[in-house]
Amino acid sequence: MKLRIRGNTVRLRLMQGEVNDLKDNGSVSEVVQFGTLPGDALVYVLRSAPVDHVYTIFSGGRLEVQVPEETVAQWAGSDEVSIEAVVSNGSKDGLSILIEKDFACLSDRPNEDDSDAFPNPNTYC
Repeated sequence: MKLRIRGNTVRLRLMQGEVNDLKDNGSVSEVVQFGTLPGDALVYVLRSAPVDHVYTIFSGGRLEVQVPEETVAQWAGSDEVSIEAVVSNGSKDGLSILIEKDFACLSDRPNEDDSDAFPNPNTYC
């Protein structure tokens, strides 16, 4: 799962296996270790949860995005590319959440493994 943060926007991109894990097991997560101490890590989690809308929780270096179970099931089993939501965070515009299926790149990139990516719809055969 890839994490991209820019301003008040959080974007999560999932490969096919991660979408299946989210659907079947209820969550996917990643850890970015910035230093040598246990607290020097950022953990980010995407969870399918019994909630009525998208929630975010941030505490102790852990970001968790919770998405309604029905939304995850619908998205995972369809050709829909993304789940979008705006979460109230005290700012004027809120926190924009974008969860996307990760497509294979159209050109080769060194050190990138797209073998589990979704087929790119812009690829013409």
